Amino acid sequence: MLKDDGPMIITVGNTKGGVGKTTLAVQIAIARAIAGSDVWLIDGDRQGTAAAAIAARAQAGRQPGIACAQYPEGPALRGQVQQQVGKWQDIVIDAGGRDSTALRAALVLSDVLLVPFAPRSYDVWALDDMAALIDEARSVRDGLRCFAVMNQADPGIKSTDNADAAAAVAEVPQFEYLPSPIRRRKAFSNAGGAGLSVSELPTKDPKAIAELDTLVASLFNVQSMS
Repeated sequence: MLKDDGPMIITVGNTKGGVGKTTLAVQIAIARAIAGSDVWLIDGDRQGTAAAAIAARAQAGRQPGIACAQYPEGPALRGQVQQQVGKWQDIVIDAGGRDSTALRAALVLSDVLLVPFAPRSYDVWALDDMAALIDEARSVRDGLRCFAVMNQADPGIKSTDNADAAAAVAEVPQFEYLPSPIRRRKAFSNAGGAGLSVSELPTKDPKAIAELDTLVASLFNVQSMS
């Protein structure tokens, strides 16, 4: 999925709030920067949580630095991406947890949509709203690939809730289901607030690092999925 004609633009979005979009967007952006890519993280949410995390990273003097801007309105987001698209290798957009102009603009601009969902029935039902937005975006833009990933998954390997949610999402035709869940781990919350990757924490959580590496690899095809 890597392109030769411009940056990879990834939106992490869902009309359902509380599914960990910002955490994943920040983690993906930092992981790509650590890998050597020129990354621009766009915070498309009025709450500005992603921008705050990157500000904390900058204040701590962490390298690599991450360029970040906040555009919660669709016209500004669209215009800035179109104007600056040639400056970056990767653009990661964190879209807020609602049907917003920023989310709709991001879908039309993006190569990849990553939709995190939690293993709760109402989170799975909410994917119907995203499916409708995907259909709308695809009516005006070719080539949008859409992946659903279970985030905040139950730690138990044989969790019934995880299995039931995965089976339900796999039946939504607009999505490609990624069988590489991100589980509820303290490392993700600890890292996110400080604007760090889980790999940068002083105390390493190998399982959290492996889960993130697998997700990033599956999105960017830098290696085969494990």
